Amino acid sequence: MEILNDEYYMRLALELAAKAAGQTGINPVVGCVVVKEGRIVGVGTHLKRGTGHAEVHALQMAGDEAEGATVYVTLEPCSHFGKTPPCCERIIAAKAARVVVASGDPNPQVSGRGIARLREEGIDVTIGVLEQQSRLMNEKFNKYITTKLPFVTLKTASTLDGKIASRSGDSRWVTGAIAREQVHTLRHQHDAIMVGIGTVLADDPLLNTRASVPAVDPVRIIVDTSLRLPLEARVVTDRTIRTIVLASCSASSDKIAALTAAGVEVVVCGSGEKVDLAEGMKKLGELEIGSILLEGGGRLNGAMLEARLIDKIVLYYAAKIVGGAEAPGTFTFPGVDKMADAIALERVQIEMAGEDISVTGYPAYKE
Repeated sequence: MEILNDEYYMRLALELAAKAAGQTGINPVVGCVVVKEGRIVGVGTHLKRGTGHAEVHALQMAGDEAEGATVYVTLEPCSHFGKTPPCCERIIAAKAARVVVASGDPNPQVSGRGIARLREEGIDVTIGVLEQQSRLMNEKFNKYITTKLPFVTLKTASTLDGKIASRSGDSRWVTGAIAREQVHTLRHQHDAIMVGIGTVLADDPLLNTRASVPAVDPVRIIVDTSLRLPLEARVVTDRTIRTIVLASCSASSDKIAALTAAGVEVVVCGSGEKVDLAEGMKKLGELEIGSILLEGGGRLNGAMLEARLIDKIVLYYAAKIVGGAEAPGTFTFPGVDKMADAIALERVQIEMAGEDISVTGYPAYKE
């Protein structure tokens, strides 16, 4: 019976955590539920980096009833002083009797220490309840905190014959309204959006989230080898959102100065004529960009895939066929000689998005 109750309350905690997806930056999303004698006496969610963690909010709501209660939390309580005090000390001070944790924290500063500290004070700790759900929810944080590299999700929309635009370059709209709305939610759930300069020159996009999706606008990242980005482009003139440009060392110093004066951050990556994308990811990680939604054209998508820098792929397929040998495709790169060498996707999920098909999976790169 206890196991069933644990899963029930942990699901509630996971639902709370999911509500804050996209709001916590490089921090994880965490939910907490405090239960005493079969009653929920406190709930909490980590809402924003640098503010109180989920456990703090839940215990504040519970007040004196936290004594002797069970605390359900989706991630191991922190045991170190960061931007906020350690949560395990707050749980100890509240005199909780039991703590149920979905998954351990991969952060080297925390991993195992929070649980050990609680047990040291005689608190009963259960770990691993709905662990996979918790890890999936924080897949971006889990990668960033252990590698200092951003988690990259590729999103693209194409026709059934793999075209992201017609032969004339027209791409409005490949997919329907429901799929496009889902994309804006995806934007909200990532720290940054990344496109190539071709997309900016062709469409002059603002690269923000729609008003219909309550959201924090992600940082804009543009891969622009020789800095062709016009100073009058909307991603430059609109200063409400941070814009970062990845350029090669061949870029004009005068153009770098002009863009910098316009409020754009120019990051030079590599010593060659092209942007070193792997170095770019490292530098973006140093700038505390923990997750990126890649919305590139075929060449940028192909280059990122070839460099094994894509962690997750979300493909939207419209039930359309446009043909055209010159029509741009989803991935443009040399490719493989044998089908056995193709990059396969693991953990594939297929869903409908209105009249469009959504395929999500994780690239299984071969050694």
